[in-house]
Amino acid sequence: MLRLIQATLIGAASLALLGAPATAQHKKSLALVTNVSADFWTVARAGVMKAQGEHPDFAMQVIVTGQATAAEQRRELDDLLASGVAGISISAIDPKNSTEEFNKVASHAVLFTTDSDAPNSARVVYIGTDNKAAGLQAAGEIRKALPQGGKLMAFVGTMDADNARERVEGIREGLKGSNIQIVDIRTDGGDFAKAKANVQDALAKGGLDLLVGLYNYNTPQIYSAVKDAGQSGKIKVVGFDEDAQTLRGVADGTIQSTIVQQPFQFGYQSMTDLVKYINGDKSFIPANHLIIIPTRVIQKDNVHEFQQSMRRMLAAK
Repeated sequence: MLRLIQATLIGAASLALLGAPATAQHKKSLALVTNVSADFWTVARAGVMKAQGEHPDFAMQVIVTGQATAAEQRRELDDLLASGVAGISISAIDPKNSTEEFNKVASHAVLFTTDSDAPNSARVVYIGTDNKAAGLQAAGEIRKALPQGGKLMAFVGTMDADNARERVEGIREGLKGSNIQIVDIRTDGGDFAKAKANVQDALAKGGLDLLVGLYNYNTPQIYSAVKDAGQSGKIKVVGFDEDAQTLRGVADGTIQSTIVQQPFQFGYQSMTDLVKYINGDKSFIPANHLIIIPTRVIQKDNVHEFQQSMRRMLAAK
């Protein structure tokens, strides 16, 4: 379902301009910069498109970061600054080593973060998930899946990003006092093939009771590897986000549950709030500079309703 639009995102690669090309040069431009190419951002792009329809006086674009590195994001940000962009919302891949670049951007344009924060930078506001709280939710699902305890391994793109660190922090906190052990956290640098290979290696070595996919694309790779290995029903799986394959896994029982965010709102609120800020309205900014969009747990009893709502959302774009 979602991969149909993802192809458009990847094809656009760098500057997927959503405004009319003939008039874009006369409009202030806004950009959403992703941390990786994944279906998660396909949903966020639908939110950007909704905002574009409401604010035709701005030109909005989505920058799909093909290589999930801070260096690639720096290049993209420099290109945006050179084009005279007025506002940017970015999912920070490596906030610790991107502070200088982010501060440079913030001195020339309005800078928000979304999905993954960079709290030590000069960004105006973060719009997204409370990732520690999401990790705590995941821990609750892990406890349900392993009531007698067991061993788990988690998989993620990078542990340099705040969202990954905070999710793991929430999971660790939520598992305190249980007999559940986190054996390892494997990273893949945003490489889908490596993400699946990490899971295949873990399954081959054995000794695990549950696998956790921390990023949007990790859970589908877990699902595929578990199915290929004939381990469905033997290895429990808890994931994050609403990739179509993840939802299929929840529906068929291979995946116990997934913690979903609201990427549509990440895209929509990033753009509409950038418009407000640029037009002089700062009243939407909370004292802590965090706009938290809640998560929810999707499991077998509500997955079909959620899939239908996703179809309606994407069709409405």
